[in-house]
Amino acid sequence: MVRKWYFYTSLAIIIAFLSAGFKPLKIESNQWFLIKNPDGVRYLYPSLELEEYTNLNIPFTGNLFIGFKEALAFKESEGKYKTINSLGYMGKYQFGTETLRSVGIYDSSLFLKSPRMQERAFVALLSKNKWILQDIIKKYNGTVVNGIVVTESGILAAAHLGGAGSVKRYFRNNGNVSIKDAYGASIRSYMKAFGGYDTSLIVANVNAVVSRN
Repeated sequence: MVRKWYFYTSLAIIIAFLSAGFKPLKIESNQWFLIKNPDGVRYLYPSLELEEYTNLNIPFTGNLFIGFKEALAFKESEGKYKTINSLGYMGKYQFGTETLRSVGIYDSSLFLKSPRMQERAFVALLSKNKWILQDIIKKYNGTVVNGIVVTESGILAAAHLGGAGSVKRYFRNNGNVSIKDAYGASIRSYMKAFGGYDTSLIVANVNAVVSRN
């Protein structure tokens, strides 16, 4: 009897000791993520302090085309393929029905369901606008118009917002005209925000359409 009592008492002590080693660290509950740096200083992310992000390992696209299209998509829809805004513009890049038809897409429902089709539509529209605006690009690329350094990617982004015709009108007036969409975004603001990206891989083609394959 004594042996059994001794055995079970010892077992209970061992279990209690091991359990204590696995107790979770108690920290204040909040919406941020808590991490530690090598010096033991705690930081909370997301943070309101920009400098706290300087050493984080996050993707960096530089001026690559993928950076251009994802930055523009985030501005348009936060990068969401199934978004439809209050004016009926659809998808990740916010296409209207007329623009979709111009690149060979007539089924809006299918377009919304297909990320692949949306990506192809975006490239096709860039190709079409690059052909339509080739003279503007050649003349103004690298120049300063109304305080903005003009680049090919900025011109293409502006055309995505307001159409190639609006971009031509903007340059005919030397940038001294306010051209905005229904939500207040301007040709000039897109020219500035999306300038400097590498869009050289886009082939100018007035007949660009989305392949059904």
